[in-house]
Formats: sequence, structure tokens, C-alpha cells
Amino acid sequence: MSALLESCKLMDQSSSALSTVAIASAAFSCEAARANLSAFDLTDSGDGSVSKEDIGVSSDIKVLLNGSKLAVSSNKGDDKVNTDSFSKIPVVYGNVREAVKSLHSVIRVVSNSGEKLGGKVLHLCFELRNLGEGSLERVRSNLGSVGVEGLKGIFEKDCLSEESLRNGVKLAVEAGLEKDYVKLVKDVELVLGIVWKIVSWEAVTAFFVLEGVEFLNEKSGRKGGEFDGGNVKAEKKKKKKVLLGKGTSVIVEMIKARLMSKGEGLEKIVEEFLSFLDPKSADFDGLLKKVKEILESNESRRIPKTPKGTRDFAKEQMTIRKKAFSIITKVFERHCATALDTPAFELKETLTGKYGEDSKLIYDLADQGGELCSLRYDLTVPFSRYVAMNGLTSFKRYHIDKVWRRDNPSKGRYREFYQCDFDIAGQYEKMGPDFEVVRILSEVLNSLNIGDYEIKLNHRKLLDGVLEICGVPPAKFRTICSSIDKLDKQSFEQVKKEMVEEKGLSVETADKIGTFVKIRGPPLELLSKIMGGTEGSELLKHNASKEALGDLSILFDALYKSRCIDKVVFDLSLARGLDYYTGVIFEAAFKGGVQVGSIGAGGRYDNLIGNFGTKQVPAVGMSLGIERVLTIMEEKAQNQAVRAMETQVLVAVLGDKLAVAAELVSELWDVDIKAEYKVHKKVMKHIEYAIDSKIPWMVIVGERELNEGIVKLKNIETTNEEVIPRSNLVGELQQRLKLNP
Repeated sequence: MSALLESCKLMDQSSSALSTVAIASAAFSCEAARANLSAFDLTDSGDGSVSKEDIGVSSDIKVLLNGSKLAVSSNKGDDKVNTDSFSKIPVVYGNVREAVKSLHSVIRVVSNSGEKLGGKVLHLCFELRNLGEGSLERVRSNLGSVGVEGLKGIFEKDCLSEESLRNGVKLAVEAGLEKDYVKLVKDVELVLGIVWKIVSWEAVTAFFVLEGVEFLNEKSGRKGGEFDGGNVKAEKKKKKKVLLGKGTSVIVEMIKARLMSKGEGLEKIVEEFLSFLDPKSADFDGLLKKVKEILESNESRRIPKTPKGTRDFAKEQMTIRKKAFSIITKVFERHCATALDTPAFELKETLTGKYGEDSKLIYDLADQGGELCSLRYDLTVPFSRYVAMNGLTSFKRYHIDKVWRRDNPSKGRYREFYQCDFDIAGQYEKMGPDFEVVRILSEVLNSLNIGDYEIKLNHRKLLDGVLEICGVPPAKFRTICSSIDKLDKQSFEQVKKEMVEEKGLSVETADKIGTFVKIRGPPLELLSKIMGGTEGSELLKHNASKEALGDLSILFDALYKSRCIDKVVFDLSLARGLDYYTGVIFEAAFKGGVQVGSIGAGGRYDNLIGNFGTKQVPAVGMSLGIERVLTIMEEKAQNQAVRAMETQVLVAVLGDKLAVAAELVSELWDVDIKAEYKVHKKVMKHIEYAIDSKIPWMVIVGERELNEGIVKLKNIETTNEEVIPRSNLVGELQQRLKLNP
């Protein structure tokens, strides 16, 4: 599967480059043939009647030909050529772009099964054949107009023909039917190679129609002799210079500069030209980059982008996300929490001073009415504000929503992302809520089935005791905690350098901190070792750390009895940089192959709610790093078929009667059957859609079925069809779908 995927990735890159170069070749031919450009006057009406890719191709051709005196719109003259090979360019090339994007999306999102990849590759093969046939027709047209003898003979040596394309496609189809997807990809690679050669020849022949005589004479003149590589059918009188398009003229000059200094004789010049257009050529990337620059200079064609640190989610990804959120919600509700929603932005004063050094990552909003507001940084502070504002003394809640941080984006780290929080506020038995939130984090990660993970756990008061024992001034506790918190990403030497050079600790103090933060191991064993060792004797003399060790003893016993302590690691290096933590702190890390960093964290914050009200309400909570968890789930789903829709039935109406489809599908919707409809004259279009979408059942209705009061019920998996009375449709489907009538 990996070899197949790698081959598909290479094909994706090559066909994407071809779709760009082919546009330039087609633009040359438009000028060489003095083509009518009316076919490229496409606009988006907004109703979907014209493909966006077709519009994009038309726009790109017009960018290249802007300013040309050879190829103009129909209102500039009726004598311009307007053959099918030109008028079909937008649709044919647009279809190739769609096929390339479709293959790319399958590779990028789910790297699907061989069958899924094979289907996309075969689709691309058909579209490449269409592109090649149109390009070949223009090659022959160009050869009929070229002013240089001998060029046609050189072209014929390459034996390029429609038959070679058809044979290549035939082999690919046979491989697809045999489900030999490795052979299928190789056969399509051969078709792609043929099309590359044809498109290259289109550029060569169009160039010689436009510039051949002048170029060959100029090249001959520079060499101090007469051109002898072919007879130039032209008089010695000076030929009037023809104005090319702004885009094509730039590319022509690149080609002339390449050919002027290389090769003697027509055959050598053509060979050098074809080499320039070969993707394996060292100079090809420069040509491709220049063509893309010209096309992207068109303001109307610039592809919109999402802001840095954000992303869209395709239907396959949304399927995985919906499943994950459903699992998480089920776990949260199993622990009897209620849902809460808060505004996407808070007063700036609500968020200020809660996140330590990370406060610089808060997104501030422009003042638009006397209030300074910021996008929420997490869900914990808004929860605390809500509890204080409403005077609550106990509250168990969960909240799944987006938060925003002005961070530097990286793998698994975004500026906009979801958090899944569970918090317990109020007075309870000692360490009870702490035990439950750690247990919940473990339950969620187990239920999501992401693979191996560990939950690192520490106590903020224990860490404070360590810092005091090591001689860190209390005023520097929080900033040193922020440094220690980087130990999962940096070596101790790097962190030590920061603590000494940037935060003013002595080398001795930093080294002593190092002896403590390197301590980690199984909770019960390590706690017992600390209590009976040298480190423990120092910590037990410190009131805060002594209290913390007592808390951890209760917590570890509860986790042991709860059968989830195997995933917990007692780690004195864990600091958690947020200022509001006061007790137990923990952080989950994935131990599988995907490097994503922390996948969940939390801790106790007994003073945060009191900052917003008159009374303190102790609280503890956890937050799942859902975006990173989803990255892991997407990686695991790469070799699995992901069904993006839950459609159970496709109502296929043969013809153009929307009212028939509306009546049938509404009856299914009314009884809670997941159904969609299609109206099309060709039954195979319906069947292909049902197969691609993995829809199990089809209801087929044409003129005959309407007249006889029947419908055809088709099982897509078995291909069996059954004729049933129209009036029995709903009942029959309910029975087959095992729904209650």
C-alpha cells in the first residue's frame, strides 16, 4: 500500500505540473491559429451551471493572452478560428484540474484504500486522454501552418497518436477491472508520459509558427553563417513583428534564451526545446515557476487562503471529528456533568493576568464601543467567571468549543482550535474531584482508541517546595515554573541556560533544581521512595511540600483502586506554566509514532474563581487537546475507508422532473430515513454516485415506473433489483433498513 501511495503522490505532482504547462501550450496555439477567444468568456453565475475549474482555466488563458493582437474575442473579428480543439479547452482542462485535485485530496486526507486510489487514478487517466487528444489536434494544425520544413518529420519520429493514448487507457482500465492497482498506476503513468510529450510538441509547433523564421534567422546570424538545419519558407524581406500576449511573450523570451546558445540544426534545437519542457530537466522548475507567477498575477484568480494557524475540515475529517466529539460527550455525561456555553470573547480584564508568560498569546479585539475585549484563551477562565458571576458554590460541567491563541503554528498547534473541558467546582471529600478528572482523562483517551499514552502528574505545592529548597526567591517561582515547563521540548542544559542567563538564578541553584526535576517513575513506588529518601527528608520539612505529598498519597491510592494508575507517571519536572494552578497538575502525552506533544492536561485551581467574586470556590479540571488527538486519529484512519455521509437511500429520478424526486424523498425524510435525491437522464450516473458515496440502497424511477405505479429498489452491494409497488416503498425500505415502521 505504501508503494502505491508513493506512486500516486508522484503522479499527483507530475499531473499538477502538466495542468499548468498545458495551459501555456494551449495559449501559444491560440495565437498560432489566431483563435477566437469567445469560448473563454466564462463567468460564475452563482448557480453552479459552470464549473469553477472551467472558469479558472478560461481566466488563466486570458491572462497569458492579455494584449495579444493574434487571438482576440469574437467581437474583434469573425475570421478567427473557433474549432472544437479550442472551444473545448476550458471544459477539458478544467476536468483535468478537478481530477488532479480529487486525487490529491484522497492522498492528503485519508490516503485511502487501493480501490479508492485506483478509482481516482483511473478518472485522471480518462481526463488526461481527452487533454492529449485535443492537444494533438492542435499540434497537427500548427504543423500545417509552420514556416519551417523538416519539423513535421521530426514530430512523426515520436509516433504520437490517438491510438497510443487509447491503448494506454485500455491497459489501465483492464488493470482496474482486475484490481491490480499497482499496474493501474504504472499504466496511467505511461499515459501521462504520452500526454506530456504531446503537450510539449504543442508548445514546440506553436513556437515555430509564431517565432520560428525570425528565431532561426537570428540564431544563424549570431553564429556568422546561414541556418542549415531546415529550409525556411520565407523571403529575405523583413517580417513585421507580431505583438504576442503579455504572458506568452515572457515565456517565449525564456524559451528563446534557452535555445539561442544551445544546439545546432533543427533536430538539435527541437530536442533541446523538448528537454526544457521535461519535468526531469534541471531547468524545468524555473519555467514552471515563471508560468505560475504569470497566472497568479491575475488578481481575480488568486486562490483565497485561510488565516495562518487555521484550517478547513473536509468531509472525511468532519466524520472523524463528529465521532470523537460524540465519544467525549458520552464519557463526560457518564460522570453526570451538565453542558455550559460561554461567549467567544470576554472582557480583557477577565483574561488578564491568568496565564503567566502566555498572556502575550491572547487575541485582543479592537475597541468598538467602550469595552476592551479579547477572544477567550481557554475555557477554564470563562467557567470560573460564570461560577463567580452566578454565585454558585458547586458545579460539575463540561464545555466543548473553540479557543484562540496568537501562537506560532506547527504540527498539532493551531491559533484556532477546539478544547474539551471537564471541571468540578465546590467543596468535596479530599482529593475526590482530583481523582475523578484524572480518571475521566484516562477514560476519554481509552475510548478514543488512539494507542499508548501516559499521564504525567505532579503537585504545584510540591514544586514550590522544591524551588524553595533549592533557593529560588518566591517572587521568581512562577517564571521559573514556566522555564521548567519547557523540559518536554528542550534539554535541561537549554532550560538551565534560560534560568541562569535570562531569569537571574545562580548556576548552583539551577543545578540543584536539576537533581529534583529529573525524578520520575511509577506513582506508588516513587512516592514511597521519596518519603523514605534524602529528597523526602528535605521536602517533609517544608509545610507546603509535605501537604502535597499527603495529597498525592491519597490520590495515588484512589487511582490504583480505580485501575487506571498504570497510565500515570509521577514526574517532578511537570510544571504547567499557567499561573492559576494551586495543587495537583497533570499532562497526557502520546507515546505512538505521531509526534504531537501534549494531548491533554489539567489541575487544581482553588483561587481562580475567587478572583471574580467575594468567596473562594475550589475547583479542579481537565482539558483534552482534541486537535492533536484528531491528528492521531486521522493518521490511524489513513488505510481505512471513511464514509463521510450516512445516506441510506438514493432516490434516482431518470429525467428532469424535480417534483417526482421531491415527493419520494420527502416521504422517506418524514419517517426518519436518511435519504438524498438525484435527477439525471442516465442511470449509470446515479449508480456511480451511489457506489462512490457508499449508499446501500437506490430507488430508481423513470417514465415507465411512473406510468405503472411502481419503483425499482436496487441493492448497491449485491446489484440485485426488485420491482415493488409505489405505495409500498416506505414500508419495504423500513424493513430492509431494520427500522421501526
